[in-house]
Amino acid sequence: MATTQANLKAAFAGESQANRKYLFFAERADKDGFPQVARLFRAVAEAETVHARKHLQTLEDGSGDTAKNLETAIDGELYESTEMYPNFIRQAESENNKAAQTTFNWANKVEEIHADLYNKALQAVNSGKSMKDVPYHVCQGCGFTAEGNAPDRCPVCGALASRFKKVE
Repeated sequence: MATTQANLKAAFAGESQANRKYLFFAERADKDGFPQVARLFRAVAEAETVHARKHLQTLEDGSGDTAKNLETAIDGELYESTEMYPNFIRQAESENNKAAQTTFNWANKVEEIHADLYNKALQAVNSGKSMKDVPYHVCQGCGFTAEGNAPDRCPVCGALASRFKKVE
């Protein structure tokens, strides 16, 4: 059973990565003037999402209620910001890979912010209170996530407010 659980986790990760990669490939195909190829990439990306969802649902530690899902998300963001990215940053520094250092540093800072946002949401859920109904704005340079309005400049990467994508 332990091997099957590990295989489900690996399959979930692989299908999730394939979904994102194919969506990026679709953007490029559209840009390159191949709309039907882009549509194919988007269709297969959707299929990969179906696979990922089924694998997650089959896992013993799959999706729970909202509070449990928030706790899982917090744990993941904290792992990334305290262990994963610091190790990646050190390795990139040792290899003098400046581009990797930048992307890892930005992601590391943003993961801490995500954990804070999730903690705030968990407090609201646990207290039975509704959260303020506001959009989020995501910096397309580094992933910084702002509640409400986008800042004039991203506090992580310095991108202008026009580089933020509104998420309703």
